[in-house]
Amino acid sequence: MGNIRPNYIKSLGHQLLEEHSDIFTTDFAQNKEFVTRYTNVESKGIRNRVAGYIVRQLRVKAIRKK
Repeated sequence: MGNIRPNYIKSLGHQLLEEHSDIFTTDFAQNKEFVTRYTNVESKGIRNRVAGYIVRQLRVKAIRKK
């Protein structure tokens, strides 16, 4: 079974990928900085979960392209 994420994590991740898809990579540390820069999320836990969700989405997208 996969990870279950709340809708606000997914919707924020999708919104960031739509608006800034060219800057996000599969590097978690860089994505944490970008999530902090482009959102007003104050919680470190939520920031990390959004950054992790974005990394996961990009990895799945790369696998499906192959």
